Amino acid sequence: MNILNKLGFGTRSPDPSTMDPTIPQGPDDDLPAPGQQFAQFGAGCFWGLNWPSREFLALPRPRVQYDPKECSYETLLDVFWARHDPTTLNRQGNDVGTQYRSGIYFYTPEQEKAALETLEQQQKLLNRKIVTEISPAKKFYRAEEYHQQYLAKGGRFGFRQSAEKGCNDPIRCYG
Repeated sequence: MNILNKLGFGTRSPDPSTMDPTIPQGPDDDLPAPGQQFAQFGAGCFWGLNWPSREFLALPRPRVQYDPKECSYETLLDVFWARHDPTTLNRQGNDVGTQYRSGIYFYTPEQEKAALETLEQQQKLLNRKIVTEISPAKKFYRAEEYHQQYLAKGGRFGFRQSAEKGCNDPIRCYG
């Protein structure tokens, strides 16, 4: 093992003994629970976009399932725009590549309309062009098991990134 791997910068393979067999790999054909809706966003590393509260969101998978009676889609869009830089193409911070692009993937015509309206509003506030992709949601693939609840597990270096682990920073705290 080289020094970069020891520091956590190498590629990481899941430990088969810790894999959850109940998390299927491949496309997710699930439907939202009754009264719930799906929302899907791309804003950098998929575990790095921390939602400010999980109390009104049901997050059984790495896609947001929410109750529109408790939290509007527009509220989710507000969080999306506030939590990343929508003006950098295929990049968020030090993460570079198409998998880190800014994107809103809608499930309904109403979500598409709201996404386009908020993009227009956000563009008026920024001095650089927004490059966020807005497209219909396609097949959703669940993350590998070792990425499930990644921050709650402590992230790459085991940092306190969950309330259960003592995190009290509202920006970095997950859960």
